[in-house]
This record gives sequence, C-alpha cells and structure tokens, in this order.
Amino acid sequence: MKNRIFWGMLGFIVLVLGFGTYGFVKIHQDKNAHIKKETDEKKVVANRQQEQKVSDLLNQSNLLSKQYNYEKAVQLLETSKLLTNEKVTQRLSQLKEEQASLKTWQDNLKISHLFFHSLIKDTKKAFDGDSKQNGYNEYMATISEFNHSLEQLYANQYVLVNMHDIAEVKDGKMICKEIRLPEGKKPLVLSQDDVSYYEYMKGDGFAANLTISKENKITNTYTDDEKVEYGSFDMVPLLDDFVAAHPDFSYKGAKGIIALTGYNGVLGYRTSVSEYGDNEKTKTEIEQAKKVATFLREDGWEFASHTWGHLNAGKVSMEQLKADTERWENEVKPVIGNTDILIYPFGSDVGDWQSYAGNPKFDYLHSKGFNFFCNVDGSTPYWMQLGDNYLRQARINIDGIKLQAQMTNKINVLSPFIDAAKTWDPARPKLQE
Repeated sequence: MKNRIFWGMLGFIVLVLGFGTYGFVKIHQDKNAHIKKETDEKKVVANRQQEQKVSDLLNQSNLLSKQYNYEKAVQLLETSKLLTNEKVTQRLSQLKEEQASLKTWQDNLKISHLFFHSLIKDTKKAFDGDSKQNGYNEYMATISEFNHSLEQLYANQYVLVNMHDIAEVKDGKMICKEIRLPEGKKPLVLSQDDVSYYEYMKGDGFAANLTISKENKITNTYTDDEKVEYGSFDMVPLLDDFVAAHPDFSYKGAKGIIALTGYNGVLGYRTSVSEYGDNEKTKTEIEQAKKVATFLREDGWEFASHTWGHLNAGKVSMEQLKADTERWENEVKPVIGNTDILIYPFGSDVGDWQSYAGNPKFDYLHSKGFNFFCNVDGSTPYWMQLGDNYLRQARINIDGIKLQAQMTNKINVLSPFIDAAKTWDPARPKLQE
C-alpha cells in the first residue's frame, strides 16, 4: 500500500513537473515570439519612416532641380544623413549630369521684361460704358488674357527671373550674374504696376486686396454686391498657381516684381498715414499689409517703388521728386522692406537712351538706394543698359492698346511672346481709334 502511494505520488510529481516544464518552455517560446514580432514590426515602421524620409528628400531636390537650382539640390543631397541610401546616391549622380548640361545665357542685356496692370475679374463691371471704361480698356488686361499669356510664354520656353538674378552690385559696381538654363530656355522678367487696389477701382470688377488664406497661400478678396469671395483674381495668386503647376517656369523660385505707389496705401490696405491719419485703423492696416509683404518676399516676389504719388519722374522738379521719395520712404518702405528697384510711372525716365552719368535726378535716386531702373519701350523685344553702378531695363506692356495694335499690324513687338489674336478677350470692347 505504501509503495503504491509512493509511486503514485512520484508519478504525480513527475506529471506536474512535466507540465510545469512544458508550461515554462511554452511561455518562454511565446515571449520570444512576441519579442520577435515586436522587433519585426519596429523594423517595418523604421523602414517605412526611412523610405518616407528618402521620398521627402528626393521630392525637395527634384523641385529645386525643376527650377534650375542645381547647386542647392546637389548640396541638399550631399549634406544629408541619407546619402548612403541607393536611391539618394543615384539621384545625386543624375543631378550632377543634368547640371553639367545647362547652358549659360550668353547676354544678360538681351532679357525681355513684360508687365501688366491690375487684372479685370468682371468684364461687365469694368466695361459698363461709364467714364472709366476707356481707361480700363486701354491699360488693363482681363484674367483670361493673363492666363492665355502665361500659357503661351511657357510654351515659348520662357522662364521667369528676378532682377537680382540678372545682375548685382559688387564693390560698388553693377555686374551681370551667370544664368544657367537648359538649351532653348529664355529668361524673362515679369512685373505688375499699381498693386495698391486704388479706391477709384472699387465696384468696377477688380479684386480688393491681397491676403493670406487659411491654407497659407496668397489670395485675393473680391466683393460683389456685398458678397465676398476669396480666390485667384489678379496677377500674384494666378502666377503662384501657374508656377505650382509648372515649376520649370520659375528660375530658382523667381516670380515677379510688384510695383507700389503709396497714396492709397499698398496691397489693398489703406496704410498711408498722411492720407488716412495716424489712428488705430491705419495701424491695423499697416500690420496686415506687413504680413502679406513678408509672405510675398519669402515666396519669390520682389518689390519696386512706383513713386509714392505716381509721379512722372522725368517731368517733375527735383524738389517734387525728393518730397515724393521721402514720402515713399516714410510710408511704404516700412511696410514692404528695402528695395533697390524703381519702376517709373507713365513709362517715363529721368534720362533719355544715353547713360545716366552726370544726371542729377539719377544721382539723387541712386543715393536713396535704387540700383535697378525700369521704363517702358514697346518698340523692341528687349532694351537694357548696364552702367557702372546701375542697370536700366525697358518693359513692354500687355494691355488693350498693345493687343489691338498687334492684331491690326501696327506693331510686332509682342510676337516673340504671345499671339495677340489668341489672347484677346472677346468680352473686351474694340478700342477707339
């Protein structure tokens, strides 16, 4: 009996120990499997994160290269911690090959400059037969005409550059810079005058201002019979949209030049203290305009003085020019920041085609920090003058006058850029001869 009990107990103990050992081993195996699963999952997550980092890096470099900024694109990859990745090394090799294939633009004094005024959003309101219709018809373009112009400029291989891509002041001397583009591409400057959204334009089918949207983009405000819309209704946001869709239309992120007066404020904000008073409302407008101006600068836009009061700089006295420049410095410069570009109103100039050397008005304007000067000459596709300490460039207007003149064979200056007949908006009345 005792033996049976002993052997029974021993068997039970062995059985328990067996199950215990099995359980221990099973738990250990399960734990190892769990650890392995966690490790594998972490590796998968890490690989995905690595792939995303590589993808983001390549996307950044690709955008830079599409805009011909190969120096930055190459530097971005060469200084990256992901340089050992095969995709990154392959792309770096491709970038260097593409960079080597670029051609230096042969003559920076053979670069064209086109410009627009405010764009008409609603042709019915602009061309309603009132006393302002003829002015709008002559000097403005419609949104449709602007969009058609961009499409044709892009198709004709033009690429936007800024004035400071063309030349720079070095040791007090103006010198041309190297512009490198693919074979067949042509640099072009684009500007817009009077981006102040003047009071006289209210209710005539134009945007009211430039503002920053909730999506962190520049947009226009447009008011129609008390209904407020936000969208791309003028040159700046329309060009932003086009460059976003066609990044190779922009050289190193360049957009265009925004020429500003000051008497009605800037960018659609009533920022002039001398006109609207030194009060809280004006201060609020100034702060809003500053935010928009900063955004624009960071997004590839340049600013230019268009004089404070839209003066004919060639005709006014030196005293008037000085007083106006001081107003511009006091009321516009603090809002938009420094600029060394002057775009003359009325297409005027302080001199003729000869050098500025010895010109007192030029000497004064240059002493106030202006190095780049733009007038208007619609007789030739390009005209530039490189002085010792300045660069002067002629611009060509795209508006009702030029489009109709081109269509009636009175001029041919627009033909390298656009087809006037394809650009003309049928909603525009025929101009009076």
